[in-house]
Amino acid sequence: MNATELLANTLSADTNTRQTATQQLENASRENYPAYLVMLSSELANESSPIHVRNAAGLALKNALSAREAERQDEYATRWIALDNETKYKIKGESLSTLGSTQTRAGSVAAQVVSAIATVELPHDHWPELIEMLLGFVNNSNDANLKIATLQAIGFICEGIKPEVLSARSNEILTAVIHGARREEPSADVQLAAVHSLFNSLEFVRENFEREGERNYIMQVICEATQNPNVAVQVGAFECLVKIMALYYDKMGFYMEQALFGLTVVGMKHTDERVALQAVEFWTTVCEEEIELAHEATEAAEYGEPPEIESKHFAKIALPEITPVLLSLLTRQEEDADEDEWNISMSAGTCLTFLAQAVADSIVPAVIPFIEANIKAQDWHHREAAVMTFGSILDGPDPSVLTPLVNQALPLLIDMMNDSNRHVKDTTAWTLGRICDLLIVTIKPDVHLHPLISALVTGLQDDPRIITNCCWALMNLADQLGGYYDDDADAAQTGPLSPYFEGIINALLRVTETANNESNFRTSAYEAITSYVTHATNDVIPVVQNTVLTMLARMEQLLSMQNQIVGVDDRNNWNELQSNLCSVLISVIRRLGDGIQPLADRIMTSLLQLIQAAGKTSTILEDAFLVVGAMAAALEQRFGPYITAFLPFLHPALKSHEDTQLCMVAVGIIGDISRALGEQSVQYAGAFMNVLLENLQSEVLNRNVKISILACFGDIALAIGPSFEPYLETSMTVLRQAGAVEPNPIDFDLVDYVAQLREGILEAYTGIVTGLKNSEKASLLLAYCPSMLELVQRCLADEERTDAIVKLSFGLMGDLASAFPNGELKQVFLAEWIVSELRTKRGMPPETRKVMRWAREMIKRATV
Repeated sequence: MNATELLANTLSADTNTRQTATQQLENASRENYPAYLVMLSSELANESSPIHVRNAAGLALKNALSAREAERQDEYATRWIALDNETKYKIKGESLSTLGSTQTRAGSVAAQVVSAIATVELPHDHWPELIEMLLGFVNNSNDANLKIATLQAIGFICEGIKPEVLSARSNEILTAVIHGARREEPSADVQLAAVHSLFNSLEFVRENFEREGERNYIMQVICEATQNPNVAVQVGAFECLVKIMALYYDKMGFYMEQALFGLTVVGMKHTDERVALQAVEFWTTVCEEEIELAHEATEAAEYGEPPEIESKHFAKIALPEITPVLLSLLTRQEEDADEDEWNISMSAGTCLTFLAQAVADSIVPAVIPFIEANIKAQDWHHREAAVMTFGSILDGPDPSVLTPLVNQALPLLIDMMNDSNRHVKDTTAWTLGRICDLLIVTIKPDVHLHPLISALVTGLQDDPRIITNCCWALMNLADQLGGYYDDDADAAQTGPLSPYFEGIINALLRVTETANNESNFRTSAYEAITSYVTHATNDVIPVVQNTVLTMLARMEQLLSMQNQIVGVDDRNNWNELQSNLCSVLISVIRRLGDGIQPLADRIMTSLLQLIQAAGKTSTILEDAFLVVGAMAAALEQRFGPYITAFLPFLHPALKSHEDTQLCMVAVGIIGDISRALGEQSVQYAGAFMNVLLENLQSEVLNRNVKISILACFGDIALAIGPSFEPYLETSMTVLRQAGAVEPNPIDFDLVDYVAQLREGILEAYTGIVTGLKNSEKASLLLAYCPSMLELVQRCLADEERTDAIVKLSFGLMGDLASAFPNGELKQVFLAEWIVSELRTKRGMPPETRKVMRWAREMIKRATV
């Protein structure tokens, strides 16, 4: 079979033909990689080959060179670099020649191939002539197709490569791209390609943006492009403005005043929705930036420092102009709009939500006249827009400003759940959910609760989207009202939701009985049930007990049906239902505590069957393991009889190094079991420690899982106390080595990782010290005190330290002092840095200050 036929077969409608061809290509790639690439590049460059085959060849070639996962990308790059120069020269030549193909789609695919090769070669100083060649194609050719594909290639390269690799050529690259985007360019297609290339280059040209003259020219070309006769070019230009606002907000003051303000407001009114969407997105981005800057300013003020970038309050200045446009766009809903398809009214609603957060109280007088004028309008578009407006402004203004408005509107909104139009009901349910979530204080139990719950429960029998929002509103009601009672033992006897609890649960259970999950309404109902169970007061515990019986019966029924499952959809549905049931079971177990004991055998039997049935479906395994962890925490030592049956399933999960989440959950289960069994877990500790230490050696295992493993050492030590001695030296060595990792201040990911790592190490040290300190083995800790306190010193000296790290550091110091109250560590604790750190610090959270004072008292006793 020749290459053309083979590639064509990979696109066949017949599954067998397609799979066979794909397998043959994969075999060819493995058996003779150089020949495979040459075959693909030859087919890509073949002008007589059908376009769909050329596209398939180009995409296969690109996919052989680039991958999203960093490790695989490194593997692909190494493989390409190792090729002989003749093969690479041929592939590069054919890819470049295809940029000028008469079939523009082939040129676009070739652009992807060229950029994939460039991303591999340029960082190694290979293919130095490439940029010169590409710039020549743009600047010197009259071939529009060649210019378009070349600009696409340049954009892809700028997007995929670190700016410093091409820093010496950035001015030339920018000049070529801007040249193609100018209004003088005769080809709209070239202009469009240039604008898209510029979009991909915006981070690449950061240095150019720092220089005012160059920035002015870039902004001029983009602003002119927003007025281009070609709508696609206009859309691309507005996309550039959106990204520029996100990247260079602090440089935008002059341009907002001179052009952007007017251009974007006019753009929002554009008759073509594609343009209007991007213009609205521009203002959404402005609001997002200013919300973030407000948070940063608040944080800076807490430290008595000025913010790094000051907000220019563009949104507040523009409020009188953009608000009427947004409100008008809200009325452009479509009766049969696809909920998954983004449209202008959705975009306007989102922008209004961010606008309210950005300008706070100022939004209220700007929208109230519109709400009042339209809330009872004959046209459903206007009624729905009024309700959407009201719901959108509930997060941002001070609650004291909104409370009287919500109190006035609530009866009307509840009544609107009976509106004749489903869109109005849907938005009303969403708005009621927002009120329950953000302004629960406005809902008076003796006035609003009965009609509100009645309306929402009635809505559970409506359209799927309305059901989803009613479930969400009911869930918020439970979460927010329940929060008042969870921490008060007396109040937890009953609550305002108690009279409605059983009715709500039963209504939600009826929703979950359906085989359909359109708009995710069945999942939303299960989530709401979970919230009600979590916050259940004591007087409704019988309802919770009945709920768990229902969940178990459903789980058992699903397990009995699993051999009848056929097809991917049925399997996905089965998996999703089991996940939902597990979520409810976890909340029930946590709420009932040891009261779950009478059902323990039945629950564990079902869970073990579920784990066995799940096979390699990691999400189901994760959910089932989490239920097992909840059972262990609830039953404590009475969990012992189930461990032997469970361990054969736990160990494979611990070995699933490539499945980060499953492995993380499995490590957590070791901690749950150890804490539950206490000293009884000694018999399992050896096996647990061995597998955890083996996992630390894995080069595949995610580093965040390794942090959990370190913390798990502390859980095991705390559980088995002095019996941890056999594992002490190895554990402390590993913890000391991990604690030596230092953050690179300019690598924010590494800074976050090191903070989490130190937190895990401190938790491990705390567990080990606490487990040994009151035993005959306490003296074993003395040898490790210097390394533990060295880490504490570095943690407290770090300017980027987190509150959690500070609290753990003081806690560990206090634990060590209480472990050696007879002066064994007197000289250590008299060190100047410890004395200094234990002085009262302002701005410290109350809980941290409490731990610090305790540590200070322990150290005082230990140094007398």
